[in-house]
Order: sequence, then C-alpha cells, then structure tokens
Amino acid sequence: MLSVEIVKLAHAQDLPLPAYASDHAAGMDLCAAVESDVVLQAGARKLIPTGLAIALPEGFEAQVRPRSGLALKNGITVLNSPGTIDADYRGEVCVILANLSDEAFTVTRGMRIAQMVVAPYTRATWREVESLDETARGGGGFGSTGVAAKKAG
Repeated sequence: MLSVEIVKLAHAQDLPLPAYASDHAAGMDLCAAVESDVVLQAGARKLIPTGLAIALPEGFEAQVRPRSGLALKNGITVLNSPGTIDADYRGEVCVILANLSDEAFTVTRGMRIAQMVVAPYTRATWREVESLDETARGGGGFGSTGVAAKKAG
C-alpha cells in the first residue's frame, strides 16, 4: 500500500479524508468542501474545492474522474477528465464539475463529487525518426475500426 501525505485545509476540517467505497475500488471518493450550496445550472461548470492538499511521491499522479452515479442519474461530470494532479503540486485539490443535463444540480457540503485514482506513470523521451513501422490499422482513427462488434469464431 502506498502512503501519501495529505493536509486538510481549514475549510475541510469536518469532512472525511478520501476513502475507498468498497474492498476492490480503484478510486477514492472526493467530497465537496463548499461553504454553502453551489447550484450548477444546466450547461454550467464550476470549480469545486475539496479542502485537501496532497504530496504524491515521485513517479505517481492522482487522476480525478467522474462518479458514475452522478453522471448517469444527474448528468454531472468532471471536465478535463481525468484531471491530473502532478507529484510536485502542493495546492488545493479542486474538481471542475460540469452539468450536462437540462436541469440545475445542487452541490452540497460533504457531497461525494468525484473519485481520485493514484497511479504510477512513466516519463518518456522522444526519439525522432524518418518514418514509423507499418501496422494493420495504419493511420486510421476516429471511428476507422467501426462501431459493430466483430463476430467470434
């Protein structure tokens, strides 16, 4: 288990730390550290504070992702998803929530608004070449493989 340093900021002292909702969950729930209710009108987006600051070890990132229940039931998602928190960032973790529904949605204090996955990453270096190797797919993208599932067997 990876140990990550975390600080609860003054406006989040009464809120729980991020936690896994089940034994095999990959993401920890993040709660809204809003002082009062925040209404997200249809089509709107707002930056929602969590009241937390973290210090990830080098080689790790935290990914902020939507919660599936909020997305399905209310049309609430996380913009720039997954959002990346870099290992050298020490500011407050905030979540950009967007309301994709046609109804207003209210974010309340302590509401579980997103999930955070801590994951290792690999840094790359570029090696410039004159051409790339050929593959069956080639340069096809953005729907080039179709939408129907291939039949088995």
